[in-house]
Amino acid sequence: IIGYLITTFLTEKGIFFQPTRSMTQEKEGVASAQADESYCIGSVKPIPDLSIEVVFSSGGISKLERYQALDVPEVWFWEDGLLKLYHLTDGSYVPIERSLLPGLSELDLDWFRHCVLMAETDAGEAIRAFRRQI
Repeated sequence: IIGYLITTFLTEKGIFFQPTRSMTQEKEGVASAQADESYCIGSVKPIPDLSIEVVFSSGGISKLERYQALDVPEVWFWEDGLLKLYHLTDGSYVPIERSLLPGLSELDLDWFRHCVLMAETDAGEAIRAFRRQI
């Protein structure tokens, strides 16, 4: 549902994006990572602007080192009903309260989180509620 809501938001706002889904992001001989969802925003690039990880049991922010080596500008983690965002600044990830990516900075993360949680019991209503707030 996270990917669907991001796609809906970017589409409704008229922001160019290319979902790269769970493609393997790689710099040969340096690092590789496979996000649950990823997006190029503004233009298509070899490495996406945003990678999203849904953490069920392992991984989590320990994967930031891989994304750092790949120069992914922003990484989001969804874990235990919480959304944590990190932005690559001067070669290191720093936690942020809202996205710094063009267009996504307008996303109301509290409402986004609410709709993701709502989708656990009624995905259709969660999507409709999310759309009404865009």
